[in-house]
Amino acid sequence: MKNKEYISLKKMIEYINKALKYTENCGFKAFSSNEEKIDATVFAISQIGELVKNISKETMEKYPNIEWIIIKNLRNKIVHDYEGINLNFIWDILNKDIKQLKADLEKIIEENKN
Repeated sequence: MKNKEYISLKKMIEYINKALKYTENCGFKAFSSNEEKIDATVFAISQIGELVKNISKETMEKYPNIEWIIIKNLRNKIVHDYEGINLNFIWDILNKDIKQLKADLEKIIEENKN
């Protein structure tokens, strides 16, 4: 694994941690009515998608359990249609998907330590 790829995986985990911190002890109502929480959380999620561009095809194929293309496409949706973002969808990602993604990324890092 190239160093840039390794660093990108670490940064993805940092953004996941930020998104989780921003919504810690927060219900959907509090989240969806707080513009700062929305902006910070959605930005963190978009950055995760941006970092996918640094992940090689080989790594993506080696870890097909991660929805690399969906993550990247979500970033594109956020950046190109920010006003059209469905907050329920973002909330579902935060509560259903992002912790598993963090665990999967940590596993990749652990398996590829130099």
